[in-house]
Amino acid sequence: MPAYREILVAIDCSEVDDVILNHAAALAHKLDATLHLLHVVHSHTLDQDRYLRQRSQTILEGYRNKLQAEGIAVNILIRSGEPETEILHEIEERPYDLFAMATHGHRLPGRIMFGSVSRMLREKIPIPLLLVKPEH
Repeated sequence: MPAYREILVAIDCSEVDDVILNHAAALAHKLDATLHLLHVVHSHTLDQDRYLRQRSQTILEGYRNKLQAEGIAVNILIRSGEPETEILHEIEERPYDLFAMATHGHRLPGRIMFGSVSRMLREKIPIPLLLVKPEH
């Protein structure tokens, strides 16, 4: 198994976070790696950005506390902007060995899923990518 020491994990503050966190935590345990939990706030106003950053911080701190209690080193990262752009910027700015994220779209009432950050990133990510699809 490759020596992944610094693992960037995309967190979208939804029910699929548990799925990717379980996979990333298992890897971190096995490889003595550090997890870097990244959430990208996608907002349209400054007030919305402030609110979503506070909410995200609270959620990520909960994940960090749980993972640290399991003996895993964890860092929290929150950025604002378009998710695919900010993920790529984060990867360019710091030396990560692996990028992990859950694959899913977002549902609109009465509509099928649309859009996928993972689809856009597959071709652009310069490091290994771990995609986990949640069971429905």
